[in-house]
This record gives sequence, C-alpha cells and structure tokens, in this order.
Amino acid sequence: MWNVRQDPAAAIIYDLGGAVAVDSSSNEIELICGLEMSRAQSMLIREYKESDLDALRRLHAAQGFNYPFPDLSSPLFISKLVFEDDSGAPAMAVLLRLTAETYLLHDARAGTPRDRWQRFLVMHEATRRDAAARGLDDAQAFLPPPVARAFGRRLERLGWRRDPWPCFTRKVDAA
Repeated sequence: MWNVRQDPAAAIIYDLGGAVAVDSSSNEIELICGLEMSRAQSMLIREYKESDLDALRRLHAAQGFNYPFPDLSSPLFISKLVFEDDSGAPAMAVLLRLTAETYLLHDARAGTPRDRWQRFLVMHEATRRDAAARGLDDAQAFLPPPVARAFGRRLERLGWRRDPWPCFTRKVDAA
C-alpha cells in the first residue's frame, strides 16, 4: 500500500494514501490520520540543506508574520525537515529549536514577601547566567492563572515579555 525507502541523503519517501509516521527503529509506517487525495502522491521529506535557505526565507516572508527569520545555523535547531514539491523545491519546512521551560519551586511560608522576592531575584540572575552559559537563547515560563497577573508584572520588570502568540504543547512520544 505504501512505499518507504531511505535515499542516499537520508530522506524518507512516502507514497501516501493518508498521513503517516515512520518509526525510525523499525522503519514501519503507522497511519495517524486520514488524508483525502484524488491520486496516489509521492512526497519527499528530507533534512534541511544550506541550499534551501533562500527558498525558506521566501516562504517565511510570504507568510507575512511579524517575526524575524531564525538563524538556522544555530545548534539549538535540533530538527530541520523540508517537504519538497514535485520540482524538488522546498514547499514547507518544520524547524525545532530548543528552549527551556522554567519551573519555580519555593516555600510560600518561608520568610517575608520581601525576603522571598530578594531570594527570587538572586536565583533569577543565577539561572539566567546558567542558561546563557549552556548556550540557550531563551526560556519560557507558564504561569498558573491565579498568579499570572501579579507575578507576570514582576517578570516583565525583569525583562520577560508576555508572548502574544498562543502556545500549544504536544507530547512527542505518543501518536
């Protein structure tokens, strides 16, 4: 029903009757959702190459979203997959960049609010320096709704910004 093969550039070719996933340990295909197509379609998904850069810049610009094109040479980009069209040109790319999710654990009864804030400021700066030393570009903090407004204002004073884009999360180990 489907054909899957590794090409010399480690691309995976799918002949699809539906959207699929490949288990890299066994190269087996798993149907993950239906995809209506009028004809069998061959799709090439491969690793990003430097020669794709201009095409990806054009795709980014055509979307019209107001964010800078990412630095794809950064080692924080741990996955860069490109979907080729029938002519071999990139038609889509999905890029995964490492970031850090921040967790704050503290005893809300220890000391005065001022003491707790002073401890937090010291920890904040130590953590910022540690993250930078480890090569991270940014960190995210997901605030519980009961503290988001007040604590969010404090974070903003420390250089954090409220992201206007909604965040979606997905476990990657489950289909």
